[in-house]
Amino acid sequence: MSKTKSTFFCQSCGASAAKWIGKCPACGQWNSYVEEVIIKEDKTPEWNVGSGNNKLNPSKNKPKTFADIDSISEKRLPTLDGELDRVLGGGIVTGSLILLGGEPGIGKSTLLLQMAVKSKNKVLYLSGEESETQIKMRAERVGINNEECYILSVTNIQTIFQVIKELQPEIVIIDSIQTLYTNHIDSAPGSISQIRECAAEFLRFAKETNTPVFLIGHITKDGVIAGPKVLEHMVDTVLQFEGDRHHTYRILRAIKNRFGSSSEIGIYEMIQSGLREVPNPSEILITQRQQPLSGISITATIEGMRPLLVETQALVSSAVYGTPQRNSNGFDLRRLNMLLAVLEKRCGFYLASQDVFVNIAGGLKLEDPALDLGIAVAILSSFHNQVVNPSYAFAGEIGLSGEIRAVGKVEQRISEAEKLGFKAIVISKFNQKGLTKSKIEVIPVSKVEECLDFIWV
Repeated sequence: MSKTKSTFFCQSCGASAAKWIGKCPACGQWNSYVEEVIIKEDKTPEWNVGSGNNKLNPSKNKPKTFADIDSISEKRLPTLDGELDRVLGGGIVTGSLILLGGEPGIGKSTLLLQMAVKSKNKVLYLSGEESETQIKMRAERVGINNEECYILSVTNIQTIFQVIKELQPEIVIIDSIQTLYTNHIDSAPGSISQIRECAAEFLRFAKETNTPVFLIGHITKDGVIAGPKVLEHMVDTVLQFEGDRHHTYRILRAIKNRFGSSSEIGIYEMIQSGLREVPNPSEILITQRQQPLSGISITATIEGMRPLLVETQALVSSAVYGTPQRNSNGFDLRRLNMLLAVLEKRCGFYLASQDVFVNIAGGLKLEDPALDLGIAVAILSSFHNQVVNPSYAFAGEIGLSGEIRAVGKVEQRISEAEKLGFKAIVISKFNQKGLTKSKIEVIPVSKVEECLDFIWV
């Protein structure tokens, strides 16, 4: 006999309470509790869709010591997408639950549909946002190669598991988790309880049948994945697909990964036929100019575990109004203000009456402290209207006393600059210890003023 239970959920963080509360004690939001009816009944678990071998066996659920557990490496399914495989740690781990989030229109559905049609495995692509005809139109644009890719537009989770039981796919893709609902919870799709219950069913299904499941998740206006925070704790991997929709480049970043590094990134370029992998982004991020210009320098940065050479651009001009403007794209504005204060106080460059604009080419948003030296050089280049030698790269953090501090993974930065044909790289003198000899010239400096003696054309 079924029981009907009413519970109040916070729409901000997912906390529950037996009665309505004005202020959520977990996240501090006001008037965020909404009543949702939960129907509890005796039923066969939705995830129990496979053969008898996939069902729970109580006799096997016994604790074991480490010595009794077989040491075997996890089985991975290649996706034929080098950037996605890199971020996942070498492929899709069987039985894993992967959550992909990102802004609307950034390319989440395109990324997974592209993986589905190019995969050599049997893939079931379930969409609650588009019809089969719309999905086919997008699939034809990216190129259909996989004859074992099945498409279905459905939102009811009971129907989904019936289809999975008949088809027995090797990979399941859900687009998106916020559109699904189960009949056992009396609330609208996208509510806290619906998202949590549907995700829990797919988690149990993935673990019991060893079938990897991709969940596409919407994000809120604050940039976090919509739904309860527990959703990110439930899944094995959380991927963030980010970028500026006005630029062509996208970054796939692993925020959480139980089966690999969470520092890896993948870079894609959005073109007419879909997302194109960018195996060597440094060559694309460095603009090819017909003539040398002032205010431009090349910085060796690290994004995740990947070395990149990016073009840092600066424009310094006299302030027309009383208060000088400070603007930054792709770089922290507060750190830019700090660098300008150091250049004026410690190095003697009078920038207080100048408008300063800084831009990271390619639409990337970077936080590496090693950008400091390259940005400072670009600012001084524009300020003096002198061109920086295009064969020089820079990597160094600037401290408040004006010194150039050491940065991590300097050998990877040097190797990337050498690979792209740069003749010299300027680093901190404190990074010299333990460096192996390379073909590129390594120039150690301790202060910003030392760079001004040799970097100009």
